[in-house]
Amino acid sequence: MATNTLTVIDNRTGKRYEFPIEEGNVIRATLLRQIKASEDDYGLMSYDPAFTNTAACKSRITFIDGDKGILRYRGYPIEELAEHSNYLETAYLIIKGELPDERHFAAWQNNIKIHTLVHENIKRLMDGFRFDAHPMGMLVGTIGALSTFYPEAAHIFDVESRRLQTRRLIGKLPTLAAFAYRHSRGLPYVYPDNDLSYAGNFLSMLFKMTELKYRPNPILERALDVLFILHADHEQNCSTNAMRSVGSSHVDPYSAAAAAVAALYGPLHGGANEAVVRMLTEIGSTKRVPEVIKQVKAGERLLYGFGHRVYKNYDPRAKIVRRLANEVFEVTGKNPLIDIALELERIALEDDYFVSRKLYPNVDFYSGIIYQAMGLPTTMFPVMFAIPRTSGWLAQWSEMVRDSEQKIARPRQVYIGEELRHYAPIETRPEPTQREDAVSTEI
Repeated sequence: MATNTLTVIDNRTGKRYEFPIEEGNVIRATLLRQIKASEDDYGLMSYDPAFTNTAACKSRITFIDGDKGILRYRGYPIEELAEHSNYLETAYLIIKGELPDERHFAAWQNNIKIHTLVHENIKRLMDGFRFDAHPMGMLVGTIGALSTFYPEAAHIFDVESRRLQTRRLIGKLPTLAAFAYRHSRGLPYVYPDNDLSYAGNFLSMLFKMTELKYRPNPILERALDVLFILHADHEQNCSTNAMRSVGSSHVDPYSAAAAAVAALYGPLHGGANEAVVRMLTEIGSTKRVPEVIKQVKAGERLLYGFGHRVYKNYDPRAKIVRRLANEVFEVTGKNPLIDIALELERIALEDDYFVSRKLYPNVDFYSGIIYQAMGLPTTMFPVMFAIPRTSGWLAQWSEMVRDSEQKIARPRQVYIGEELRHYAPIETRPEPTQREDAVSTEI
């Protein structure tokens, strides 16, 4: 009779072990420590670079089925939220677990909006960056600095403190992001306008010039809101893992969020849509697409925006963003890069090389084109990712803090270095040789 267990036989010793299977397909990694070749053996470890098949937590927030192209927040399909919800309502859902009624949503909006202003000293800190500083670098620094303005944030096991810092971070991220953009453009900072929506206020802080009252275009405002919904959370990705890992030391959420933004900074994560736009710009014309496809298949170049670590089907977010692009172009004018993108997608989806490898367009393939059409430089693309992902990071952080099974993150390693060696005086040492793990022994 079948049991919900896994039987392991160690062929080194002939011993048999039986481990329980939890949650349908999970075994506890620490159980492997029971498997020893001898009494002084530490025990078996699993080796999993980049956590490709290791669950570090149990979460109720986001569900992804990459093979079927499914993404859900708290059980709600991303397609339904993108069509009917708005970002702040979705953020409420992600953080609190349920969609709000009218009374709770009104209170939630107010609680976010009253925290959109930042301390004037933050402006002075922003002014200290070079004129050409990358906006993400400025965002990392200013978010980390917020912990010094709100020292009570260190009380992470105080429920009310966690709620307050959550509202503060969601409220202040657009302000910090817009200030970073204005600084890079040499423009005066624009203060928040809480009469506007979350997305509308951000557009105002980005683009307001001399007008007394900025009126965001409703199509662009809605497009930005939808993009924020699509990026609000995405399970245990690199930046979320950074938020949880750094947060596991019980540091304040601002410091953990700064680490998450730093992780998002990389071109393999938040900078991916920037790489797509650069690739499309370099291709330059639909006539070159067949040549590019040939180079990709020959292993001579990379095709950015296709394939995903999780999705082995069409990224559900990419379908939504593709439709959104056409609505944005009705306002901004057509971004010529879209024709190159569509031709790349058309050929790739018909080519067995890509289909057999399940290389479908992901959300980064089209989002950068939209941001560029809105007038944003490529350096701002990862910043646009960080703003909405803040709600997901905070939900994941709060879940981690309340999880009794979580401890400070401390992965094991497999040591492959030197055995015991003894120090020798410098005059007796031989000339060092080139090591595989060293950059260079050259002076």
